[in-house]
Amino acid sequence: MSRTSAATGTEIEVTEIAAEEAIRLLESEDMDTDVAGLRLFVQQGGCAGLSYGMRFDYEPEAEDTVFEHHGLRVFVDEASMNYIEGSVLDFEDGLQGEGFHVENPNVVSECGCGESFRT
Repeated sequence: MSRTSAATGTEIEVTEIAAEEAIRLLESEDMDTDVAGLRLFVQQGGCAGLSYGMRFDYEPEAEDTVFEHHGLRVFVDEASMNYIEGSVLDFEDGLQGEGFHVENPNVVSECGCGESFRT
């Protein structure tokens, strides 16, 4: 069974604008926002060694930690949590391009393009 953030004592924050945008996208895919959510994960890759990944899932996996902010459910697997606990998921809309961005306090260096990181 998935764990909630209260059970683990760790936290992933989501800004209101990021939650609104993710919910809009989930609904455009006809996904039930009461069950489905945004999966946030870390994968090997990029010039600094690690990169973020995001996708929509219909439901959390058994070992996921589930966070809920502003009506959005966020699923994080145990291995990824080691790298991103304490992070804030935001959505940027501007001249430099729009998209989701992770503000991670655990990062010690990022690549020049900002797409990968090292902890």
